[in-house]
Amino acid sequence: MCGIAGFFGLGDRADLAAMTRALAHRGPDGEGFYVDAKAGLYLGHRRLAILDIAGGNQPMWNADQSIGIVFNGEIYNHLELRKLLEARGHVFRTSHSDTEVLVHGYAEWGEELPRRLNGMFAFAIYDRTHRRLLLARDRFGEKPLYYYERPGLFAFASELSALRRHRCFGGSIDPRALQRFFAYGYLPAPSALYHSAAKLPSGHLLTLDLASGAMRTRCYWRFRIEPDESLGDAAEDRLAEELRHLLAQAAARRLMSDVPLGVFLSGGIDSAAVLASTARHIPARSIKTFTIGFSEPSFDESDAARETAQILTSSHAEERLNLEVAKTLVPEVLARLDEPLGDPSIIPTYLLARFARRHVTVALSGDGGDELFAGYDPFRALAPAQWYQALVAPALHRPIRRLADLFPVSHRNMSLDFKLRRTLMGLSYPAALWNPVWMAPVEPDAMADRFHAPFHADEIYGDAIALWEEDPRKSNVDRTLEFFTNFYLPNDILAKVDRAAMMNSLESRAVFLDNDLIEFARRLPARFKYRKGERKYLLKRAMAPLLGNAILARPKKGFGMPVASWLRDLAPPQHPCPIAGIDATAVETAWDAHRAGRSDHRLMLWCWLSLQASLARDGAYAMAA
Repeated sequence: MCGIAGFFGLGDRADLAAMTRALAHRGPDGEGFYVDAKAGLYLGHRRLAILDIAGGNQPMWNADQSIGIVFNGEIYNHLELRKLLEARGHVFRTSHSDTEVLVHGYAEWGEELPRRLNGMFAFAIYDRTHRRLLLARDRFGEKPLYYYERPGLFAFASELSALRRHRCFGGSIDPRALQRFFAYGYLPAPSALYHSAAKLPSGHLLTLDLASGAMRTRCYWRFRIEPDESLGDAAEDRLAEELRHLLAQAAARRLMSDVPLGVFLSGGIDSAAVLASTARHIPARSIKTFTIGFSEPSFDESDAARETAQILTSSHAEERLNLEVAKTLVPEVLARLDEPLGDPSIIPTYLLARFARRHVTVALSGDGGDELFAGYDPFRALAPAQWYQALVAPALHRPIRRLADLFPVSHRNMSLDFKLRRTLMGLSYPAALWNPVWMAPVEPDAMADRFHAPFHADEIYGDAIALWEEDPRKSNVDRTLEFFTNFYLPNDILAKVDRAAMMNSLESRAVFLDNDLIEFARRLPARFKYRKGERKYLLKRAMAPLLGNAILARPKKGFGMPVASWLRDLAPPQHPCPIAGIDATAVETAWDAHRAGRSDHRLMLWCWLSLQASLARDGAYAMAA
């Protein structure tokens, strides 16, 4: 796992060194540079050595130096691709470097290379012969990739903060990006925080013609649910067996490592499935599992995780913390985030990664299981939501919400009053907005009070609306699955895990995001994912022989933090960064109401704190243009 950076055009080696140095936490084991001042091309790399420790230094070139690469990630099918390329006459210098497979793969397949890869990746390939730069990002965006374009300069990096180290970076804050951040709680690609900066979306590639300066991006893959409705209930046993096989295969692919490896373990089904699948290939007692726990019961999963480890006989380690200790880390962790993130679970994720890194360099995770197999609460809200909108007149929505606001505000993890208020908030809007609004830090009707700039819901939520309306024949369950998989998973969950792991120089690998398993999931009819109120229906059936009822029957808890109570006790920053477009008075009013217990603004205030920390870190007191 590594960090990459580079640029074409304005700048010099000092800019490249500054950009690469900003990524040192992503790659503490070494650095590499390629500088061609005459051509105006600069490539930098920071390395966390996982595979081919002796021979995997970058930038890496082919034999005649016509193709070079800087690469962040892991390619799980690199051995199969190597054999295919060797059969076509390619000669390799390393024994098992997945980076070298990409160099030869590009020579053989050009822009079709990303479609052949099973893994997580962000890379930049320099084609010296055709004077072309190719950037690509994996199918779900496990690895980040940003770019910046202005006259005379094209720059890219694994993190936005690295782009800011280039002396010619002049991006002021983008007010539309700010609105999207507070609308979603994360920045959906391609939005980035600054003008002229962007995130390459997952499943996309970008080509830059160095001769003409022409740039283009295109999607090479996107998650679409295309259910095979011929699969009836009679196929359930066969499908469960196939899913069990695919999970074992995916886990096996992610065991390749020349450094110590372990498994993140919570009290839930997904991480238990990863552990059980891994134990089909190596003795369970040799598998290191890691959990963190908290003193507050409603936020603690350590007992359940310990039970899972005992049932599956892994070598388990846990760290228990007082929530007040975790609270002290908030300023540090938010300041180290590459871009603002409205997900408070970044704190326990960071703590888990920090703990695991004391023992291993690679950790397998269960990320993606909720998105692929309908594990979230909104799936249970879909049927009642349809009845509510059919039976309750729109004029009554607001009065009903006001009645719900009379419930006392609770700080427990996913409390009933919190779920009720969130559900009713979403139902105040059309169905196409249910999912983003259910999770929104600021709902659409409140945007005008928070921002000076005009707010247009069709623009801010346009891509989510388009996805919901793309195929009216799809069920609301499938539409919701597509929303979580195309928006929430890459832009929140995977971004959070990547940043938390990389802050600790740890590599995280998502077993559920294997290509073959994804193909199986997207062809699976919705009734095998969500059935009569039961989430992850087929996944539970598939794992029953390996996990047993004690694990499968546990209620979902989630990886939360008591952010609502923290914010009631926390004084607002005395000298916040002024941000044009955001109404500072409205923020102060919301904070006062939250501290007094009159309202619950936890998500909005957390977003604001995260944004403030990002701007303070970058010294970016720029006003939005």
